[in-house]
Amino acid sequence: MKHREGQIVSTPPSFSVVVNDLNEHALWPDHLPVPDGWKHEGFAGSEADCMRHVDQVWTDMTPASLSQQH
Repeated sequence: MKHREGQIVSTPPSFSVVVNDLNEHALWPDHLPVPDGWKHEGFAGSEADCMRHVDQVWTDMTPASLSQQH
C-alpha cells in the first residue's frame, strides 16, 4: 500500500510466471519466494497480463514427462 496525502492507496498485486521441470506454468505473487522446483519464466505483470501470457505460451498442457515418451 502507498500513502498519498493522508489516503491509503492500494497498489494492484504483481505476479510472475513461473515454470517447473515438467514445463507446467503458474502465476506466483512477486512478494513471495518461488517454491522449490519452480523458476521464473521471465514474464511479470498484473494477474490478467500473466494469464494472457500463459495462455499464449503454454499451448500444450501435456506434462513434459508424458510428451517426451513419444
